[in-house]
Amino acid sequence: MNVAILLAGGTGTRIGASVPKQFIKIMGKPILAYTLDVFEQNDNIDAIEIVCHKDWVEDVELMVKKYNISKFRWMCTGGGSFQESTMQGIFNLKDKLAADDIVVISFGVSPLTPQEDIDDSVRICKEHGNAICSASVDLCTCIMDDAYSSTQSILREKLRGFANPWSFKFGELCEAYEEAIQRDILKDLEPHTTSLYFALGKRIWFSRCTTMQAKITHKGDLDIFEGYLLLKQKREQESLEEKWRESK
Repeated sequence: MNVAILLAGGTGTRIGASVPKQFIKIMGKPILAYTLDVFEQNDNIDAIEIVCHKDWVEDVELMVKKYNISKFRWMCTGGGSFQESTMQGIFNLKDKLAADDIVVISFGVSPLTPQEDIDDSVRICKEHGNAICSASVDLCTCIMDDAYSSTQSILREKLRGFANPWSFKFGELCEAYEEAIQRDILKDLEPHTTSLYFALGKRIWFSRCTTMQAKITHKGDLDIFEGYLLLKQKREQESLEEKWRESK
């Protein structure tokens, strides 16, 4: 069984909106609903769990019904941090999944996640136990001396950027978070599941990354996403018109 865990518990302060960014509407539809559609349509995903902000549970329940998300199975509230929300989503599934089942974790604000990236994440995870969507870094890079300057270069060929989604065998992921709690190390880690695996000495495996723009992070990303939807709408209309002309 492959379960998508969509993290929708954040407040989205970097966007500067009056609502958490997963609930911002683009062309009349919340960003989270677009992300739900992506995983609803993927043939490798069997079920969906949503980790939701405690104040928005009712809104998500209504959203799931409105947009006919048939794969939705479970919901739990998030924690005070990314790691806590991920951990609560994982532990909420303890009595529902087997150790070899796969969880495909995604930000709820990743409506541009390509289907092929989800497929490859599941494939690599089946082979190696985990899979992190990742890509080479295009920008020239350096190590910061302070917030304003650097005297140290770093080869970008030795770097890899992580994107969306990231997948794990459920049993091993549960054990990783349980060990982290026992050792009390979560508070000291960079807020991502990969940082936990690195801290525990585990190897991370790369999966396909078609685009680094899958996640809505900054205000400008809202315009990128709306532009994508408008272009998609335009091309669909052009395709329909072409078919109509060919039928004449």
